[in-house]
Amino acid sequence: MDAKVKPGGRLADFLPYQLSVTSNAVSSLIAERYRVRFGLKIPEWRVMAVLGDAGTVTQRALTDATLMDKVAVNRACKVLEDRGLIARRPNTDDGRSHLLELTAEGRAIHGEVMPLAREIEAEIFSTLGEAECEQFRELLSRVFRQAERMRPATRS
Repeated sequence: MDAKVKPGGRLADFLPYQLSVTSNAVSSLIAERYRVRFGLKIPEWRVMAVLGDAGTVTQRALTDATLMDKVAVNRACKVLEDRGLIARRPNTDDGRSHLLELTAEGRAIHGEVMPLAREIEAEIFSTLGEAECEQFRELLSRVFRQAERMRPATRS
C-alpha cells in the first residue's frame, strides 16, 4: 500500500491527519475522565506523569519530554503549583531555572491516576489483540523516531 497522499487525495486518507485525529479523540476521552475525577487537564496530567517518572526536572526538560510548547507547560505548572501538586525550588546548577517535583499530594494523585490510565488504555486497545498492540507500539515508536530525526535541531 502506498502511504503517500496522491495528488487530489482526500485528507481523511492522509496518515498524519489520521494519527492526529485519533490522538485527539483518545486525548479527549482521557481528558474528560481526568477532569471529572481529578480536576486535571491533559497538559497538567502530562506534566505530572513526567514528574512521576523522572522525579525532579526543570521546566525546559518538561517541555522537551512532553513535546508541548513552553506556554502550555508554564500554564500547567502554574496550575499544579497553585493546587499544591508540584513544588518549585531554585536550581543550584543553573540560576536561570527552577527544579520542579511532585509534592506528597501530587504523588498521591499520580498514584491514583496511573491505574485509571491503564484501565483507559486497556479499554481503548481492547479492539486489538496482544500481538497487534505490541506491533502498534513498535510502529508508533519507529514513526516517532523518524519524526524526531527530521525535526530541526532547535525548538521554540
